Amino acid sequence: IKLVALLFIEWIMLVLAGLFEIVWAVALKYSDSFSKLWPSVIFMAAAWLSFACLSYALKTIPMGHAYAAWTGIGAVGIAIIGMVWFGEPVNIIRITSIVLIVIGIVGLKMAGS
Repeated sequence: IKLVALLFIEWIMLVLAGLFEIVWAVALKYSDSFSKLWPSVIFMAAAWLSFACLSYALKTIPMGHAYAAWTGIGAVGIAIIGMVWFGEPVNIIRITSIVLIVIGIVGLKMAGS
C-alpha cells in the first residue's frame, strides 16, 4: 500500500508540474520578451517549480509517460487559456485535438504505471 501511495503522490506532482508549465507559459507571454519584471519573475519561479515537480515525479513514473503527460497538460491548458483568455479561435478541429491529447495522456497512464 505504501508503493501505491507513493505512485499517487508522484502523479499529483506530475499534474502540478503541468499546471506550473501553464503558469510559466502565460507569464512568458506577459513578460514581453523579459522586459517586464513581475511576469519575468513569475515565469522563472513557475518554470523552476514545474521542473522540480517533474523531477520528483520521475522517481517512479517512466520518463516517456511523465514527459508526455507533462507536456500534454501544458499544451491542453495553454490551448484552452488561449481560446478563453486571449481570444484565439475556437473550432471543432482545435477541440478535437485537445480531446485527443487528453485521451493520449489517459492511455499512457492506463498502459504503464
